[in-house]
Amino acid sequence: MIALDTNILVYAHRKDSTWHDEAARCLRTVAEADAPWAIPWPCLHEFYAIATHPRIYDPPSTPGQAADQIEAWLESPRLVLIAESPACWKILKDLLQTGRITGAQVHDARVAAICIHHGVKVLWTADRDFSRFGALRTRNPLVRESGRP
Repeated sequence: MIALDTNILVYAHRKDSTWHDEAARCLRTVAEADAPWAIPWPCLHEFYAIATHPRIYDPPSTPGQAADQIEAWLESPRLVLIAESPACWKILKDLLQTGRITGAQVHDARVAAICIHHGVKVLWTADRDFSRFGALRTRNPLVRESGRP
C-alpha cells in the first residue's frame, strides 16, 4: 500500500504550487488504481493547517475549500485512513530513540510509526527528513528516479 504525506496532498490541492501538476497526477494515479492507498490521519490535520495558513499561502485556502478537498479524498473507494493504535507506541519509541528525534521531528516520526504499523509499502513524500527512518521506504514521486517519472 502506498501512503501519501502532507506535502503531496498540499501540492495537489494548491494550484499555485510549483509542484501542483505533478502532485495532482501522482494523487490521481494512486486514487484511481485498483489497489488500496492510504493517508495517515496526522497528514490530513497537517494538510488543513498548512493549506489554510495565511503566512504560508496568500491567499490561503478557505476552511471550506480545505474541508471540501479532504471530503473529496475520503470519497475515494480504495482510500484507507491509517491512525495510531496502542501498538504504535513501541514502533514510535524505537524511531525516537534510534533516530535521536526531538522537537518538531516527532511529527514525522509519528507518521512513520503509523505507516510501519499498518504495513505501508512506501510513503510518497517530498520531505527528505523521513530518510532517518530506515524501517520505512520512501519515494519522492515528484522527481525522476533512474529515468522513471
